[in-house]
Amino acid sequence: MATPYLFLVCLVACCLLMTAAWCWAVKIKNAGVVDVFWAFNFPLIAVLLFFLADGLELRKQLICGMVLIAGSRLGIHLWQRVIGYLKEEEGRYQQLRKEWAPQENKKFFWFFQFQAFSNVFLAIPFFVIAVNKDPEISPPEYLGLILWAIAVFGEAIADWQLTQFKKDPANKGEVCQSGLWNYSRHPNYFFQLLMWTAYFVFALGSPMGWIAIISPLIIGYLLFKVTGIPATEEQALRSKGDKYRNYQKTTSVFIPWFKNRSS
Repeated sequence: MATPYLFLVCLVACCLLMTAAWCWAVKIKNAGVVDVFWAFNFPLIAVLLFFLADGLELRKQLICGMVLIAGSRLGIHLWQRVIGYLKEEEGRYQQLRKEWAPQENKKFFWFFQFQAFSNVFLAIPFFVIAVNKDPEISPPEYLGLILWAIAVFGEAIADWQLTQFKKDPANKGEVCQSGLWNYSRHPNYFFQLLMWTAYFVFALGSPMGWIAIISPLIIGYLLFKVTGIPATEEQALRSKGDKYRNYQKTTSVFIPWFKNRSS
């Protein structure tokens, strides 16, 4: 199947899934479920590409397997985090609900659809790779695979450390400073960006692979300017106040191994 048709099929599938997610969110009054389905849209794209793209079978197995593993891990992690608090919408979405009232449901619908579009545009490296028929796996593809493994492992550790911290009732209202969170306020976001950089590096082994740079650039913009770090830190400041301000003074905003001691 030609790449434009692959793109269209994946976009329709992601939009349909997000429409179903929005219907559920309206029913339970919790827009936080969008994060779960955003993560699961990537495995959906991977499955569609595996069966519909006409690239080298081994290359498709590698990239689709990578996306399936990473997306499913993140989706399951977010599902476990959200499912226990379905009656308590995350602070970021409560704030949007207030700002968008009285048309919050309509605006959330388009917000969910925007997430579906972002899924497909971020998946550009997957499209480039899945249609590559070159019989040889190249050095950039091996390097991308190594970087991807580091990123997924690192993100899983960061998520696990935060989950363990939140499980302890004594930590309610406190700021997690365990493990990687002692060095970075957002180690999970750091490894998320590294993972998308790995997909870009992997795509460099395919014709037109350079266009895959759009994925880490978009992720970086979203993390630093839109729904990632700004929204997360604003909510943390609202809920934890001075405790989080003190945390900001002693940690790097992003890079896990550079602890900020200048303040």
